[in-house]
Amino acid sequence: MADKGRFPHYMIKEIFDQPQGLRDAIEPRVSLEEGIVKLDEVRISPEELRALRRINIVASGTSRHAGMAGQYMIQELTNIPVDVDYASEFEYRNPLIGRGELTIVITQSGETADTTAAQREARAKGSRTIAISNVVDSTIAREADGVIYTNAGPEISIASTKAFTAQMAVLFLFALYLGQVREKLSKEQMRRYIRELLELPGNVETVLQSAPECEQLGEKYHKVQDFLFLGRAIHYPIAMDGALKLKEVSYIHAEGYPTGETKHGPNALIDESLPVVMIATCDRNDPGSVLRYEKNLANIKGFKEQSGRVIAIATQGDETIRRIADHTIFVPEAQELLSPILEIVPLQLFAYYMTVRKGLDVDRPRNLVKSVMLE
Repeated sequence: MADKGRFPHYMIKEIFDQPQGLRDAIEPRVSLEEGIVKLDEVRISPEELRALRRINIVASGTSRHAGMAGQYMIQELTNIPVDVDYASEFEYRNPLIGRGELTIVITQSGETADTTAAQREARAKGSRTIAISNVVDSTIAREADGVIYTNAGPEISIASTKAFTAQMAVLFLFALYLGQVREKLSKEQMRRYIRELLELPGNVETVLQSAPECEQLGEKYHKVQDFLFLGRAIHYPIAMDGALKLKEVSYIHAEGYPTGETKHGPNALIDESLPVVMIATCDRNDPGSVLRYEKNLANIKGFKEQSGRVIAIATQGDETIRRIADHTIFVPEAQELLSPILEIVPLQLFAYYMTVRKGLDVDRPRNLVKSVMLE
């Protein structure tokens, strides 16, 4: 799996590895017939999980963005409050955590120095810990009370792609598992969510068919120096990671921002010289998602009135978005909590093709390493 095969770079290979990575992360851990999630590797008793008062998620970079999406998943499916921290800042705020709480630490390599330090801080204060890692028997996995491996396979390119989508899938599995243990979800609900999870790999394969469109966008925009990525609610972390991917590999300044915050400052920047990448998908079965979608439509119209150029990520068949945005990349309709796993794929492709068009080393961007061993 570490061979590039037919691909010119590891990053594009790993983007296209994502359907299989998701299958490996999801399928061994669910039973659609029984309507259950099996996470034997958690190694924390059901009694303790039922007694949890709060969950803390600690991570850095892309893994933190997965944790931010996980916050929405866990709170929605379990009603347990969840806090998300930068691993590098965790110890400096004197985290008031202890018994009756769980700390989830997320790192692709399992060796990230600041995340390991945060895990030790949490354990010292009496919190139970669960590690989410892509590397078996890594430091963070050995020191945790439980571990959930993402099973994404080796990730060689420095910019994380398939590890990120696998992390989000595993966080959703853990949210379902907690909801199951705490009896917050019925068998019917569990089967519905499991069915949606099992459909994810095929839906990602559909999104990957947009690669030629993303390549065309790279051709059109590769000389632009600044981008603004926007998303609401669980889609905000995806905007954050889309911006991070672009700046990591292409050296283009990009900022991820909550869509609703643009009128509190960033709106002043939006004109014909600052393209806006807008996540504007909609789960028509979710009233909250429909409300956010209507707000997103109004935002896009406002940006166009300011001469802004809008690249939209929208739900398949959305002709309204297609008509008002400058460019639209479609993803299949999905449950609100799972759509981020689809939305990030075209943003990964966009970052890749922008970088290739600029003639840069997409797998080894300057000043970065795969595993951050020093704080």
